[in-house]
Amino acid sequence: MAPKNVDLLAAYWTLAGDVYPCSPTEVSPYPLRDRAAAAAKAGWKGLGLVLVDLEATIKKEGLSGVRSILHDNGMKHFELEILVDWYADGERRKNSDVFRKSVVELGGALGMKNLKIGVSHLEENLPPLQKLVDEFGGLCEEVAKVGATVSLEFMPFSPVRNIADGLAIVQGADQPNGGLTVDNWHVHRAGDSYEDVAKIPAKYIKSVELDDADEGIVGTLFDDTRFSRRLCGEGIFEPKKFVQAIQTAGFSGPYWGVELISEQFRKLPLEEMAKRAFDTTIAQF
Repeated sequence: MAPKNVDLLAAYWTLAGDVYPCSPTEVSPYPLRDRAAAAAKAGWKGLGLVLVDLEATIKKEGLSGVRSILHDNGMKHFELEILVDWYADGERRKNSDVFRKSVVELGGALGMKNLKIGVSHLEENLPPLQKLVDEFGGLCEEVAKVGATVSLEFMPFSPVRNIADGLAIVQGADQPNGGLTVDNWHVHRAGDSYEDVAKIPAKYIKSVELDDADEGIVGTLFDDTRFSRRLCGEGIFEPKKFVQAIQTAGFSGPYWGVELISEQFRKLPLEEMAKRAFDTTIAQF
């Protein structure tokens, strides 16, 4: 695959600046307009957002303003994250459903390509597999109405920790717009191999994310994922081999995501973040 045929999407944390998952605020210190402009200058073709950041931007720019920012900067692909507790009951489910309603409505209005979902690292009582399958299937049917896919991100610090755990849910539901987010960091830290990645049925790969890291885990797995990722090619994950495995599985886009979450990286100037993340990732193709 020639690099000119590869569309890269900067997942939210890649260009968010000095914020991180579960930080006191997850709203980027950089206006969306600046992030989109920096992304366009560096070569990105898509952006990801978290709901709280999108809502903060809508308050300032309006929904039409957000749409114009994405369009005017050539952002062909747009995704939202991350919905949790989509399978839960009680108060957790009520809160999840409020989030769900917003991401589906706003995502639909903005041409969302994909909604990322997951199971929280705090989850202690995961329901039976059949309930997860049924709830995932229902969510996929709802999101299909706005023309988007749903990708379940398996994460080694959560109860849905690896490829097998994720596939059990998405294969059980077998929805045409439902599948996995396959992130290089999660694959490696879960102990899965690139041979395992290559065997994932292509129809169940709805999102791919590239990144890198050192061999050693710094702190807990959750700390490591939030603070110590590296640019592609600057760690030991061999992202070129990950790309090849994804291609062997049959994934063909429409875009490849990049998720850099790093305490050092996020303190760089915005344009430098955009350029370095793009250049190091496109080199893997």
